[in-house]
Amino acid sequence: MADKQPYRIKTISEHNRILGLPKPEHPLISVIHLDRIKQKPESNLITHMVFDFYVISIRHMSGIKYKYGQQQYDFEDGVMFFLSPNQVFGIEVDENAIMENKGWSLLVHPDFLWNTSLANKIKQYEFFDYSVNEALFLSDKEEILLDGIVNNIEQEYHSNIDKFSKSIIISHLENLLSYSERFYNRQFITREKANLQILERLEQILLKYFNSDELIENGLPTVQYVADKLNISPKYLGSMLRVLTGQNAQQHIHTMMIEKAKEKLSTTTLSVSEIAYQLGFEHPQSFSRLFKAKTNLSPLEFRAGFS
Repeated sequence: MADKQPYRIKTISEHNRILGLPKPEHPLISVIHLDRIKQKPESNLITHMVFDFYVISIRHMSGIKYKYGQQQYDFEDGVMFFLSPNQVFGIEVDENAIMENKGWSLLVHPDFLWNTSLANKIKQYEFFDYSVNEALFLSDKEEILLDGIVNNIEQEYHSNIDKFSKSIIISHLENLLSYSERFYNRQFITREKANLQILERLEQILLKYFNSDELIENGLPTVQYVADKLNISPKYLGSMLRVLTGQNAQQHIHTMMIEKAKEKLSTTTLSVSEIAYQLGFEHPQSFSRLFKAKTNLSPLEFRAGFS
């Protein structure tokens, strides 16, 4: 099954047909009420899909599990998640369970965003690229608020479409995304213990890397490398670090590198070139520029302070 290509769903109409739902009223934006899905997927089935449109969804489901990125979710408690076009989404059906659906999915084709304020801005919402530890767990109050926004979107495209309809829907969609961003930020804070454990693991990974030959052989670790080691997505790692430390992932890596450089400058007689090489820099000038940008001192000026 793992070797099979994901099934690509290109249009909202095709999506509805597969689920046994009526043709959407609007071809480019649609709200799907999950309790109206009567067509149960084939038992004991695992399917991987790729959509050509955005999916924003709150789901309370039993008898079915979703794999989003590398993380599997049991949706009985209800979570919110976000898919952008070309992300892989997996479904696993429990053949012995009675499937019950509650919640909604908002489907938005990129063509609907054309020539609007969201056309490029939507790509700036990092939660569309979270692929592990990424689902949003909402309070009842938060979920009710988002339900209201989605109902407004649905009512607007149900009404007679006029020249104001699209801008009104876009405004509601921007509100939905802004509140989602706020709630994600809240989740980083309320789940601080779990995130601090990730931060501790990050420090251990970087410390091991900086004390190994990998640094000389491969240069500074990339954000992707660190995220893979932590089994979380780079975007999620960056968002988490900004909340916990005020730095993004790249800045965090550079901070540890600078600390390692300071240690070598203050406790060894190695030349700046030798230190730069040990820290994975091919050109000493690149190391010196980065060191000065971070400390306002050149490496030699920093060392002179210990003379």
